[in-house]
Amino acid sequence: MNIGQKTKMATPPTRVVIGVMGGGSADASQEAKAYRLGRLIAARGWVLLNGGRSAGIMEASARGASERGGITVGVLPDADRRHLSPFIQIPILTGMGSGRNYINALSSDVVVACRGGAGTVSEVALALKHDRPVVLLDFDLTRTFPAEAERGCLRWVATPEDAMQAIEAFLPAAPPVT
Repeated sequence: MNIGQKTKMATPPTRVVIGVMGGGSADASQEAKAYRLGRLIAARGWVLLNGGRSAGIMEASARGASERGGITVGVLPDADRRHLSPFIQIPILTGMGSGRNYINALSSDVVVACRGGAGTVSEVALALKHDRPVVLLDFDLTRTFPAEAERGCLRWVATPEDAMQAIEAFLPAAPPVT
């Protein structure tokens, strides 16, 4: 190859990124749903992205995906790894506090929101504002965002299996990465 000659490199296929958002504290039922969802996401070959902390929905969903052999990305509000879940393979330390919610929402192809508080609601709002579809897993915000629910970009479901069907309906037709 000559110096200065440009080579054309093959672009690797982009993986589907599913954001799983939810509270840092959750009851056993919600954690079980998040764990199951993480396993199902990994089984499809999709990347699971969440808030990266070792608590609640974040820990449970990452554990499910990791134990199923999936890729997990955690976007932490912190500048260090003190609160990092051991099930996060790719930590992104932001030092941005709640500002990291932008990264969570915009880096996800589809956001799944499990029960949570103001932080989770902000991630849902940011996702919707930037045209990301949102699946509400046993967390009904349809009255909070009625126009988005009416347009079909916000869907409520009861189970992780129903969430997977909703995610697949939102994604363009493409075979899963194996």
